[in-house]
Amino acid sequence: MFIKIALSVLLCSIALAAADTYEGYKIYDINAKNAFEKEVLYQLSSNTEYDFFALPKTLGEAARVMVQPEDQVEFENTLNKFTIDFTVVDENVGQTADLERAQNSFLRTVLDTSSRVSFASFQRYDDILRYLDELAQSYPSRVTVKTIGKTYEQRDLKAITISNGDGKSNKKVILLDAGIHAREWIAPAGALYVIHQLVENFSANSNLLKDYDWVIVPVANPDGYEYTHTNSRMWRKTRKPASTNCYGTDGNRNFDFHWGEVGASSLSCSDTFKGPTAFSESETKVLRDLMRSLTGRAKMYLTLHSYGNYLLYPWGYTSALPDTWKDIDEVAQAGAAAIKSATGTKYTVGSSTNVLYAAAGGSDDYAFAVAKIPVAITMELPAGGSGFDPKPAQIEPFVSETWIGIKAMAEKIISKY
Repeated sequence: MFIKIALSVLLCSIALAAADTYEGYKIYDINAKNAFEKEVLYQLSSNTEYDFFALPKTLGEAARVMVQPEDQVEFENTLNKFTIDFTVVDENVGQTADLERAQNSFLRTVLDTSSRVSFASFQRYDDILRYLDELAQSYPSRVTVKTIGKTYEQRDLKAITISNGDGKSNKKVILLDAGIHAREWIAPAGALYVIHQLVENFSANSNLLKDYDWVIVPVANPDGYEYTHTNSRMWRKTRKPASTNCYGTDGNRNFDFHWGEVGASSLSCSDTFKGPTAFSESETKVLRDLMRSLTGRAKMYLTLHSYGNYLLYPWGYTSALPDTWKDIDEVAQAGAAAIKSATGTKYTVGSSTNVLYAAAGGSDDYAFAVAKIPVAITMELPAGGSGFDPKPAQIEPFVSETWIGIKAMAEKIISKY
Protein backbone atom coordinates (compact mmCIF):
# COMPACT_ATOMS: atom_id res chain seq x y z
CA MET A 1 0.00 0.00 0.00
CA PHE A 2 2.81 2.43 0.89
CA ILE A 3 4.53 1.80 -2.46
CA LYS A 4 1.24 2.37 -4.31
CA ILE A 5 0.64 5.69 -2.54
CA ALA A 6 4.24 6.83 -3.08
CA LEU A 7 4.02 5.99 -6.77
CA SER A 8 0.73 7.88 -7.07
CA VAL A 9 2.30 10.97 -5.47
CA LEU A 10 5.32 10.75 -7.79
CA LEU A 11 3.11 10.49 -10.88
CA CYS A 12 1.08 13.50 -9.72
CA SER A 13 4.29 15.48 -9.27
CA ILE A 14 5.50 14.60 -12.77
CA ALA A 15 2.14 15.44 -14.30
CA LEU A 16 2.00 18.80 -12.53
CA ALA A 17 5.50 19.74 -13.69
CA ALA A 18 4.67 18.85 -17.29
CA ALA A 19 1.32 20.60 -17.16
CA ASP A 20 2.93 23.98 -16.54
CA THR A 21 3.92 24.07 -20.20
CA TYR A 22 1.43 21.58 -21.75
CA GLU A 23 4.08 20.86 -24.38
CA GLY A 24 2.83 18.03 -26.58
CA TYR A 25 -0.58 17.78 -24.93
CA LYS A 26 -3.40 17.13 -27.40
CA ILE A 27 -7.08 17.98 -27.32
CA TYR A 28 -9.55 15.55 -28.87
CA ASP A 29 -13.17 15.81 -29.94
CA ILE A 30 -14.92 12.45 -29.61
CA ASN A 31 -18.25 11.75 -31.25
CA ALA A 32 -20.12 8.91 -29.58
CA LYS A 33 -22.64 7.38 -31.97
CA ASN A 34 -24.69 5.45 -29.42
CA ALA A 35 -25.28 4.80 -25.72
CA PHE A 36 -22.55 2.15 -25.55
CA GLU A 37 -19.90 4.54 -26.87
CA LYS A 38 -21.12 7.18 -24.42
CA GLU A 39 -20.61 4.67 -21.61
CA VAL A 40 -17.06 4.01 -22.81
CA LEU A 41 -16.36 7.75 -22.57
CA TYR A 42 -17.82 7.88 -19.07
CA GLN A 43 -15.51 5.07 -18.05
CA LEU A 44 -12.53 6.89 -19.57
CA SER A 45 -13.48 10.08 -17.73
CA SER A 46 -12.94 8.29 -14.41
CA ASN A 47 -9.21 8.27 -15.21
CA THR A 48 -7.92 11.49 -13.64
CA GLU A 49 -5.03 11.58 -16.14
CA TYR A 50 -7.58 12.48 -18.84
CA ASP A 51 -8.85 16.05 -18.54
CA PHE A 52 -12.39 16.03 -19.93
CA PHE A 53 -13.41 19.59 -20.77
CA ALA A 54 -16.89 18.55 -21.90
CA LEU A 55 -18.80 15.30 -21.57
CA PRO A 56 -22.40 16.02 -22.63
CA LYS A 57 -25.06 13.39 -22.18
CA THR A 58 -26.79 14.15 -25.48
CA LEU A 59 -25.83 12.09 -28.51
CA GLY A 60 -24.56 14.23 -31.34
CA GLU A 61 -22.65 16.57 -29.03
CA ALA A 62 -18.91 15.95 -28.99
CA ALA A 63 -16.96 15.23 -25.84
CA ARG A 64 -13.66 17.09 -25.58
CA VAL A 65 -10.64 15.90 -23.63
CA MET A 66 -7.00 16.90 -23.14
CA VAL A 67 -4.45 14.08 -22.93
CA GLN A 68 -0.79 14.30 -21.92
CA PRO A 69 1.83 12.92 -24.34
CA GLU A 70 2.62 9.70 -22.45
CA ASP A 71 -1.06 8.64 -22.47
CA GLN A 72 -1.95 9.46 -26.07
CA VAL A 73 -1.13 6.10 -27.70
CA GLU A 74 -3.13 4.13 -25.14
CA PHE A 75 -5.99 6.63 -25.32
CA GLU A 76 -6.23 6.48 -29.11
CA ASN A 77 -5.89 2.69 -29.08
CA THR A 78 -8.86 2.45 -26.71
CA LEU A 79 -11.01 4.62 -28.96
CA ASN A 80 -9.98 2.66 -32.04
CA LYS A 81 -10.69 -0.64 -30.27
CA PHE A 82 -14.32 0.41 -29.86
CA THR A 83 -14.42 2.17 -33.30
CA ILE A 84 -15.25 5.48 -31.65
CA ASP A 85 -14.74 8.44 -33.98
CA PHE A 86 -12.39 11.19 -32.86
CA THR A 87 -10.50 14.17 -34.23
CA VAL A 88 -7.53 16.08 -32.85
CA VAL A 89 -8.53 19.73 -32.47
CA ASP A 90 -5.24 20.91 -30.96
CA GLU A 91 -1.96 19.12 -31.70
CA ASN A 92 0.06 21.01 -29.09
CA VAL A 93 -1.70 22.82 -26.26
CA GLY A 94 1.62 24.27 -25.08
CA GLN A 95 2.18 26.14 -28.34
CA THR A 96 -1.43 27.34 -28.34
CA ALA A 97 -1.11 28.65 -24.77
CA ASP A 98 2.16 30.44 -25.57
CA LEU A 99 0.59 32.13 -28.57
CA GLU A 100 -2.46 33.15 -26.57
CA ARG A 101 -0.30 34.62 -23.80
CA ALA A 102 1.76 36.58 -26.34
CA GLN A 103 -1.33 37.91 -28.10
CA ASN A 104 -2.92 39.08 -24.86
CA SER A 105 0.28 40.71 -23.65
CA PHE A 106 0.71 42.52 -26.96
CA LEU A 107 -2.89 43.71 -27.11
CA ARG A 108 -2.83 45.00 -23.53
CA THR A 109 0.30 46.97 -24.44
CA VAL A 110 -0.91 48.58 -27.65
CA LEU A 111 -4.61 49.19 -26.88
CA ASP A 112 -5.88 52.67 -26.10
CA THR A 113 -5.48 53.15 -22.36
CA SER A 114 -7.95 56.03 -22.26
CA SER A 115 -10.82 53.52 -22.07
CA ARG A 116 -11.61 52.18 -18.61
CA VAL A 117 -11.91 48.58 -19.79
CA SER A 118 -11.24 46.72 -23.02
CA PHE A 119 -12.89 43.60 -24.38
CA ALA A 120 -10.23 43.16 -27.04
CA SER A 121 -8.01 41.15 -24.68
CA PHE A 122 -8.30 39.26 -21.41
CA GLN A 123 -7.63 41.45 -18.38
CA ARG A 124 -5.26 40.62 -15.54
CA TYR A 125 -6.67 40.68 -12.02
CA ASP A 126 -5.05 43.95 -10.96
CA ASP A 127 -6.51 45.63 -14.05
CA ILE A 128 -9.95 44.30 -13.16
CA LEU A 129 -9.69 45.69 -9.62
CA ARG A 130 -8.48 49.00 -11.01
CA TYR A 131 -11.53 49.16 -13.25
CA LEU A 132 -13.88 48.54 -10.33
CA ASP A 133 -12.21 51.24 -8.25
CA GLU A 134 -12.37 53.72 -11.14
CA LEU A 135 -16.09 53.12 -11.49
CA ALA A 136 -16.60 53.69 -7.76
CA GLN A 137 -14.74 57.01 -8.02
CA SER A 138 -16.57 58.13 -11.18
CA TYR A 139 -20.08 57.07 -10.11
CA PRO A 140 -20.07 57.37 -6.31
CA SER A 141 -23.87 57.53 -6.03
CA ARG A 142 -24.39 54.33 -8.01
CA VAL A 143 -21.31 52.18 -7.40
CA THR A 144 -19.76 50.79 -4.23
CA VAL A 145 -16.74 48.48 -4.19
CA LYS A 146 -15.91 46.47 -1.09
CA THR A 147 -13.23 43.99 -0.16
CA ILE A 148 -15.26 41.02 1.05
CA GLY A 149 -12.33 38.79 1.96
CA LYS A 150 -8.84 37.59 1.16
CA THR A 151 -7.65 34.70 -0.96
CA TYR A 152 -5.13 32.12 0.23
CA GLU A 153 -2.34 34.17 -1.41
CA GLN A 154 -3.72 37.31 0.26
CA ARG A 155 -5.26 38.97 -2.77
CA ASP A 156 -8.31 41.12 -2.14
CA LEU A 157 -11.59 39.51 -3.15
CA LYS A 158 -13.81 42.40 -4.19
CA ALA A 159 -17.51 42.77 -4.90
CA ILE A 160 -19.09 45.68 -6.73
CA THR A 161 -22.61 46.80 -5.82
CA ILE A 162 -24.45 48.69 -8.55
CA SER A 163 -27.63 50.68 -7.88
CA ASN A 164 -29.57 53.47 -9.58
CA GLY A 165 -28.43 56.01 -7.00
CA ASP A 166 -31.84 56.68 -5.46
CA GLY A 167 -30.48 56.05 -1.98
CA LYS A 168 -32.97 53.35 -1.10
CA SER A 169 -31.54 50.55 1.02
CA ASN A 170 -32.47 46.88 1.29
CA LYS A 171 -33.58 46.56 -2.31
CA LYS A 172 -33.89 43.16 -3.88
CA VAL A 173 -30.66 41.83 -5.35
CA ILE A 174 -29.31 39.94 -8.33
CA LEU A 175 -26.06 38.25 -7.27
CA LEU A 176 -23.53 37.28 -9.93
CA ASP A 177 -20.06 35.76 -9.77
CA ALA A 178 -17.57 34.41 -12.30
CA GLY A 179 -14.24 32.67 -12.58
CA ILE A 180 -14.44 30.17 -9.74
CA HIS A 181 -12.69 27.87 -12.25
CA ALA A 182 -9.46 29.64 -13.05
CA ARG A 183 -8.94 28.65 -16.69
CA GLU A 184 -12.37 29.83 -17.82
CA TRP A 185 -11.18 33.32 -18.81
CA ILE A 186 -14.29 34.23 -20.78
CA ALA A 187 -16.40 34.06 -17.60
CA PRO A 188 -14.75 37.05 -15.81
CA ALA A 189 -14.84 38.88 -19.15
CA GLY A 190 -18.59 38.25 -19.22
CA ALA A 191 -18.98 39.61 -15.69
CA LEU A 192 -17.00 42.72 -16.62
CA TYR A 193 -19.29 43.29 -19.59
CA VAL A 194 -22.34 43.11 -17.30
CA ILE A 195 -20.72 45.69 -15.01
CA HIS A 196 -19.89 47.87 -18.00
CA GLN A 197 -23.48 47.76 -19.25
CA LEU A 198 -25.09 48.46 -15.90
CA VAL A 199 -22.76 51.33 -14.96
CA GLU A 200 -21.46 52.94 -18.13
CA ASN A 201 -24.54 52.23 -20.24
CA PHE A 202 -26.94 53.02 -17.42
CA SER A 203 -29.51 54.93 -19.48
CA ALA A 204 -30.19 51.90 -21.69
CA ASN A 205 -30.43 49.53 -18.71
CA SER A 206 -31.93 51.62 -15.93
CA ASN A 207 -35.01 49.36 -15.82
CA LEU A 208 -32.78 46.62 -14.41
CA LEU A 209 -31.82 48.83 -11.47
CA LYS A 210 -35.12 50.46 -10.51
CA ASP A 211 -36.09 47.92 -7.87
CA TYR A 212 -32.94 45.83 -7.79
CA ASP A 213 -29.31 46.26 -6.85
CA TRP A 214 -26.72 44.04 -8.52
CA VAL A 215 -23.86 42.56 -6.51
CA ILE A 216 -21.09 41.14 -8.69
CA VAL A 217 -17.86 39.29 -7.89
CA PRO A 218 -16.10 39.31 -11.27
CA VAL A 219 -13.29 36.91 -10.30
CA ALA A 220 -14.11 34.41 -7.55
CA ASN A 221 -10.73 32.63 -7.70
CA PRO A 222 -8.08 35.32 -8.20
CA ASP A 223 -5.12 33.15 -7.18
CA GLY A 224 -5.98 30.50 -9.72
CA TYR A 225 -6.84 33.09 -12.36
CA GLU A 226 -3.46 34.78 -12.05
CA TYR A 227 -1.71 31.40 -12.06
CA THR A 228 -3.28 30.64 -15.44
CA HIS A 229 -1.78 33.87 -16.78
CA THR A 230 1.70 33.35 -15.38
CA ASN A 231 2.31 29.60 -15.06
CA SER A 232 -0.21 26.98 -16.09
CA ARG A 233 -2.90 28.00 -18.61
CA MET A 234 -5.27 25.10 -17.93
CA TRP A 235 -5.17 25.37 -14.14
CA ARG A 236 -8.70 25.03 -12.72
CA LYS A 237 -8.53 25.05 -8.93
CA THR A 238 -7.58 27.36 -6.07
CA ARG A 239 -3.92 27.54 -5.03
CA LYS A 240 -3.82 26.48 -1.37
CA PRO A 241 -1.65 23.37 -0.91
CA ALA A 242 -3.84 20.29 -0.83
CA SER A 243 -1.11 17.76 -0.02
CA THR A 244 2.68 17.51 -0.07
CA ASN A 245 2.87 17.59 -3.87
CA CYS A 246 -0.52 18.89 -5.05
CA TYR A 247 -2.20 22.25 -4.90
CA GLY A 248 -5.70 23.55 -4.99
CA THR A 249 -9.32 22.56 -4.56
CA ASP A 250 -12.14 22.74 -7.07
CA GLY A 251 -14.14 25.62 -5.62
CA ASN A 252 -17.29 24.39 -7.32
CA ARG A 253 -17.12 21.11 -5.41
CA ASN A 254 -16.34 22.72 -2.04
CA PHE A 255 -19.74 24.06 -0.92
CA ASP A 256 -21.38 22.39 2.05
CA PHE A 257 -24.53 20.97 0.50
CA HIS A 258 -24.35 17.23 -0.21
CA TRP A 259 -20.60 17.87 -0.30
CA GLY A 260 -18.53 15.08 -1.82
CA GLU A 261 -21.44 12.77 -2.60
CA VAL A 262 -20.96 12.52 -6.37
CA GLY A 263 -18.91 13.99 -9.20
CA ALA A 264 -16.07 15.12 -6.96
CA SER A 265 -12.72 13.53 -6.23
CA SER A 266 -11.03 12.70 -2.94
CA LEU A 267 -7.61 12.76 -4.69
CA SER A 268 -5.77 15.99 -3.98
CA CYS A 269 -4.12 16.01 -7.43
CA SER A 270 -7.45 15.74 -9.25
CA ASP A 271 -8.98 18.73 -11.03
CA THR A 272 -12.26 17.99 -9.25
CA PHE A 273 -10.74 17.60 -5.76
CA LYS A 274 -13.52 18.43 -3.32
CA GLY A 275 -11.16 19.69 -0.62
CA PRO A 276 -10.30 18.10 2.73
CA THR A 277 -13.53 19.52 4.20
CA ALA A 278 -16.44 21.55 2.91
CA PHE A 279 -15.52 25.24 2.80
CA SER A 280 -11.85 24.45 3.25
CA GLU A 281 -11.04 27.32 0.85
CA SER A 282 -11.08 30.96 1.88
CA GLU A 283 -12.58 31.85 -1.50
CA THR A 284 -15.62 29.61 -1.06
CA LYS A 285 -16.09 30.82 2.52
CA VAL A 286 -16.24 34.40 1.22
CA LEU A 287 -18.88 33.50 -1.37
CA ARG A 288 -20.82 31.57 1.27
CA ASP A 289 -20.88 34.55 3.61
CA LEU A 290 -21.88 36.90 0.80
CA MET A 291 -24.75 34.66 -0.27
CA ARG A 292 -26.05 34.25 3.26
CA SER A 293 -25.81 37.98 3.95
CA LEU A 294 -28.24 38.47 1.06
CA THR A 295 -30.77 35.82 2.09
CA GLY A 296 -34.23 37.32 1.67
CA ARG A 297 -33.01 40.07 -0.64
CA ALA A 298 -31.32 38.08 -3.40
CA LYS A 299 -33.81 36.70 -5.91
CA MET A 300 -31.36 35.32 -8.46
CA TYR A 301 -27.87 33.87 -8.18
CA LEU A 302 -26.06 33.56 -11.50
CA THR A 303 -22.60 32.03 -11.73
CA LEU A 304 -20.67 32.31 -15.00
CA HIS A 305 -18.55 29.43 -16.27
CA SER A 306 -17.36 28.05 -19.58
CA TYR A 307 -17.85 26.27 -21.73
CA GLY A 308 -20.69 24.62 -23.57
CA ASN A 309 -23.73 26.87 -24.11
CA TYR A 310 -25.71 25.66 -21.11
CA LEU A 311 -28.11 27.25 -18.65
CA LEU A 312 -28.11 24.86 -15.70
CA TYR A 313 -29.98 24.80 -12.43
CA PRO A 314 -30.29 22.56 -9.33
CA TRP A 315 -29.80 19.89 -8.55
CA GLY A 316 -26.19 19.01 -9.21
CA TYR A 317 -26.09 16.12 -6.75
CA THR A 318 -29.13 14.17 -7.98
CA SER A 319 -31.30 13.77 -11.07
CA ALA A 320 -34.34 14.72 -8.99
CA LEU A 321 -35.66 18.24 -9.44
CA PRO A 322 -36.51 20.81 -6.76
CA ASP A 323 -40.20 21.52 -6.17
CA THR A 324 -39.89 24.97 -7.75
CA TRP A 325 -37.87 23.88 -10.78
CA LYS A 326 -40.44 25.27 -13.21
CA ASP A 327 -39.91 28.78 -11.83
CA ILE A 328 -36.15 28.49 -12.39
CA ASP A 329 -36.64 26.88 -15.79
CA GLU A 330 -38.86 29.75 -16.89
CA VAL A 331 -36.09 32.25 -16.13
CA ALA A 332 -33.41 30.16 -17.84
CA GLN A 333 -35.60 29.60 -20.88
CA ALA A 334 -36.10 33.37 -21.21
CA GLY A 335 -32.34 33.80 -21.44
CA ALA A 336 -31.93 31.01 -23.97
CA ALA A 337 -34.78 32.33 -26.12
CA ALA A 338 -33.37 35.87 -26.15
CA ILE A 339 -29.94 34.67 -27.28
CA LYS A 340 -31.43 32.37 -29.94
CA SER A 341 -33.57 35.20 -31.30
CA ALA A 342 -30.72 37.72 -31.37
CA THR A 343 -27.81 35.65 -32.63
CA GLY A 344 -29.03 32.16 -33.49
CA THR A 345 -26.85 30.60 -30.79
CA LYS A 346 -28.59 27.70 -29.04
CA TYR A 347 -28.34 27.20 -25.29
CA THR A 348 -29.39 23.92 -23.69
CA VAL A 349 -31.51 24.40 -20.56
CA GLY A 350 -32.03 21.94 -17.72
CA SER A 351 -30.84 20.67 -14.38
CA SER A 352 -27.11 20.13 -14.06
CA THR A 353 -27.32 16.38 -13.49
CA ASN A 354 -29.84 15.66 -16.23
CA VAL A 355 -28.26 17.81 -18.94
CA LEU A 356 -24.54 17.60 -18.20
CA TYR A 357 -23.29 15.51 -15.28
CA ALA A 358 -23.74 15.02 -11.55
CA ALA A 359 -21.48 17.14 -9.36
CA ALA A 360 -22.18 17.76 -5.70
CA GLY A 361 -20.87 20.70 -3.69
CA GLY A 362 -21.61 23.36 -6.31
CA SER A 363 -22.27 27.01 -5.59
CA ASP A 364 -25.66 27.05 -7.32
CA ASP A 365 -27.06 24.18 -5.23
CA TYR A 366 -25.83 25.92 -2.07
CA ALA A 367 -27.24 29.30 -3.08
CA PHE A 368 -30.63 27.76 -3.75
CA ALA A 369 -30.89 25.33 -0.83
CA VAL A 370 -29.04 27.05 1.99
CA ALA A 371 -28.93 30.77 1.13
CA LYS A 372 -32.56 30.46 -0.01
CA ILE A 373 -32.10 32.35 -3.26
CA PRO A 374 -35.16 31.26 -5.27
CA VAL A 375 -33.50 31.19 -8.69
CA ALA A 376 -29.96 29.81 -9.01
CA ILE A 377 -28.46 29.29 -12.45
CA THR A 378 -25.07 28.32 -13.85
CA MET A 379 -24.40 29.82 -17.26
CA GLU A 380 -21.78 28.02 -19.32
CA LEU A 381 -20.54 30.46 -21.97
CA PRO A 382 -19.55 29.35 -25.48
CA ALA A 383 -16.26 27.69 -26.33
CA GLY A 384 -13.58 29.45 -28.29
CA GLY A 385 -10.46 27.99 -29.85
CA SER A 386 -10.12 24.48 -28.49
CA GLY A 387 -12.28 25.17 -25.45
CA PHE A 388 -11.02 27.60 -22.84
CA ASP A 389 -9.02 29.81 -25.18
CA PRO A 390 -11.22 32.13 -27.23
CA LYS A 391 -9.28 34.32 -29.62
CA PRO A 392 -9.15 37.99 -28.57
CA ALA A 393 -11.45 38.82 -31.49
CA GLN A 394 -14.06 36.45 -30.02
CA ILE A 395 -14.25 38.08 -26.59
CA GLU A 396 -16.63 40.94 -27.37
CA PRO A 397 -19.01 38.86 -29.54
CA PHE A 398 -19.20 36.23 -26.80
CA VAL A 399 -19.75 38.61 -23.88
CA SER A 400 -22.21 40.83 -25.72
CA GLU A 401 -24.24 37.74 -26.63
CA THR A 402 -24.06 36.60 -23.00
CA TRP A 403 -25.38 39.97 -21.89
CA ILE A 404 -28.47 39.51 -24.07
CA GLY A 405 -29.32 36.35 -22.15
CA ILE A 406 -28.50 37.79 -18.74
CA LYS A 407 -30.61 40.87 -19.39
CA ALA A 408 -33.57 38.75 -20.44
CA MET A 409 -33.25 36.58 -17.33
CA ALA A 410 -33.01 39.65 -15.13
CA GLU A 411 -36.14 41.11 -16.71
CA LYS A 412 -37.99 37.87 -16.05
CA ILE A 413 -36.82 37.89 -12.42
CA ILE A 414 -37.97 41.50 -12.01
CA SER A 415 -41.40 40.63 -13.38
CA LYS A 416 -41.74 37.58 -11.10
CA TYR A 417 -40.33 38.67 -7.74
